[in-house]
Amino acid sequence: MKKRIALFPGSFDPFTKGHEDIVLRGLNLFDEIIVGIGHNSNKKRYFPLETMKALIDETFAIYPQISTVTYDDLTANMARQLGARFLLRGLRNTTDFEYENSISQVNRHVYEEVETIFLITSPHLAPISSTIIRELHRYGHDVDEFLPYKLSKATISV
Repeated sequence: MKKRIALFPGSFDPFTKGHEDIVLRGLNLFDEIIVGIGHNSNKKRYFPLETMKALIDETFAIYPQISTVTYDDLTANMARQLGARFLLRGLRNTTDFEYENSISQVNRHVYEEVETIFLITSPHLAPISSTIIRELHRYGHDVDEFLPYKLSKATISV
């Protein structure tokens, strides 16, 4: 039987408890999950890529079936390169669905063997977004309650 490998792609700027929840729940569906931190040409990163990768690796250190990679390519191409036949995505609301649905169609066009699997965000985590966390952090607010790791001003130099 073929190993079920899923790529969980995103910019993860930062990686939130909502993201963590999707990955951990995804373990019920997949043999291996690769968290893929992609370069989004439309966004300028707030948190350094290498630091975010290290924090995600630390978050899942006790899970050998979860790994983290960075990439600068189309998500579908990266999935093919990794041998991942599934893309794992979280949906918080209908706006997320509209956006993710379009992307899943394009990914399928580029790599026709890939299937996108959507998991609905757990209700208590739905209000959390990376955009809101960045804004709070930018203005000096503590954001640790939204993250699966401790983020101090000493940890990240932005």
